[in-house]
Amino acid sequence: MITLLFAAFQAQAQSDLIKRDTLQEVVITSTRIDLPFKENSRTINVISSEVIKNSAATNVADLLQQVAGVDIRKRGTGGSQADLYIRGGGFDQTLLLVDGIKMDDSQTGHHTLNAALPVEVIERIEIIKGPAARVFGQNAFTGAINIVTKKKLENTASINVEAGSYGQLNGSVTVGKEFENSSIIAHVGALTSDGYRNNTDYNNYNYFLKGVFNKKKQPIEVLATFFDKKFGAENFYTTNPDWNEYEETQSSLISASTTFKTENFKITPRVYWKRGQDIFLLKRYDPSFFRNLHTTHKFGVEANASYTSNIGVTGFGVDVSKVSISSNNLGDRDRTMANLFLEHRFKLLDNKLDITPGVAVTYFSDFKFHAFPGLDVGYRLADNVKAYGNVGYTYRIPTYTDLFYNSPSTNGNSDLEPEEAFAQEIGLKYDAEKFSASVAVFNRDATDLIDFIRPDTATSIFTATNIAEVNTQGFEVNADYRFNIKEYKQTLSVGYTFLEDDILDQNKDLSRYSLNTLKHHFTTRFSSKLFKNVSQNIIYKHAERTVGTSYNVWDASVIIDLNKISFTVTANNIFDTDYIESGFVPMPGSNVLFGLRYGF
Repeated sequence: MITLLFAAFQAQAQSDLIKRDTLQEVVITSTRIDLPFKENSRTINVISSEVIKNSAATNVADLLQQVAGVDIRKRGTGGSQADLYIRGGGFDQTLLLVDGIKMDDSQTGHHTLNAALPVEVIERIEIIKGPAARVFGQNAFTGAINIVTKKKLENTASINVEAGSYGQLNGSVTVGKEFENSSIIAHVGALTSDGYRNNTDYNNYNYFLKGVFNKKKQPIEVLATFFDKKFGAENFYTTNPDWNEYEETQSSLISASTTFKTENFKITPRVYWKRGQDIFLLKRYDPSFFRNLHTTHKFGVEANASYTSNIGVTGFGVDVSKVSISSNNLGDRDRTMANLFLEHRFKLLDNKLDITPGVAVTYFSDFKFHAFPGLDVGYRLADNVKAYGNVGYTYRIPTYTDLFYNSPSTNGNSDLEPEEAFAQEIGLKYDAEKFSASVAVFNRDATDLIDFIRPDTATSIFTATNIAEVNTQGFEVNADYRFNIKEYKQTLSVGYTFLEDDILDQNKDLSRYSLNTLKHHFTTRFSSKLFKNVSQNIIYKHAERTVGTSYNVWDASVIIDLNKISFTVTANNIFDTDYIESGFVPMPGSNVLFGLRYGF
């Protein structure tokens, strides 16, 4: 079977005389050693700017749901709150980065996607699956997602207005301006809705500013974001229909960086500050009944570098940060973290074989020293075919919610131990102009995983606990077929992930979060264009969870381009499927959103 597959790959490669798809030349910037997409020896998916533009999606969560192996569990619409999972890991085990800046939240991973950027300013999204602690540190337990912002928008401005079901009304303005020695990108946006059922209204506001200064000598890049969300949290955490839960979150980031380059050496120093705020009311109209207020800060200084020599490329870096929290429930606490990273990429056998060993050493003021060694290996079987494998240790320390949270139904545990895992993966990639595909098989052996469980079914209090050893294994397949009808480009993308673990055998009916992993996850997207100014997307998602529940959801969008004006129509859950992605929250039925974009 493998021989036949390899022969087919060679035949296809010989027939592809057209230049490769530009995605294959994209340089993955989320690692310390910058590598073209096709040269990486890991499982990496990239959502390109073209896909983002044609998707008519209003937020990053909707984009990520189109990727097999990425489990987005939404508790609301418009990006109000969504949890991010990769390959069966928990929402605390996936790291989000913005231009390489780690956006981990010391309070809880529930707020990871609160820091996701407006889609209008995103150049691409890099999705790194599998353990990435060797490169990023402890929160990249099962994977990492790096959102790369646009470098410039020339001298342009665009206005976007949308309206649709459930009183949805969205508006944004995005501006790009080039000056002689500097440039800026600015974005202001609002997403609002009356809600698709009781107490699911929201008002979300996005502010983004990126500037590059001193371009002629030593460019300095400055980034500033502020996201403010207010939303009805109906049954997000309880089943009581009379309480009308309510939440407000804020996420902000300020960073400054520059890059020094010589022929063989590159170093990027950066300083940043990240702030988060979370207000939760158990009863929306009675704040005194139960109210949580958490404010977190993270101050960081880092420098990432690479050096090219006769024996390959060495990547290294240091990251020192201070995190703190002020909370009426979790207390006032702080933590100092220091990370040292080192890896080297060897290329042997006429550059067909690449071997990249590496290690990260991390110090936590409250959990001491830990090391994460790992190894990536790749072998190019043909110009378009590459086999690869990687192994690595990964690690996560408890969040402050894990350690100290207390409520009528939940107790933290200050005696928790960190989570640890050893993960392995082997895969095969094929890249050509018209067709690309990949297959990967993975395994993860984890110990001391943290979950909120009940000691017995008669007890209603969920307590943070290090559960027993858990084995997670599975495989995934992805393929893209690109072809033309007349002169118009068409793309068919499919992805499937199978995952199996033994958590259910150990904690049946007791676990609050971990049991709900995706066993089968199938996604497909057909992006087509049949007329000069009209393009459309059809998206299908099938999900079957470990506990047996399954659902099928169809979405579609149409974009009509008329010079500087674009009209969009987006239909979600076309066939009105009843389903739940997380907790007790039913997702919206059929709904539609109409949009108008104007650029000048």
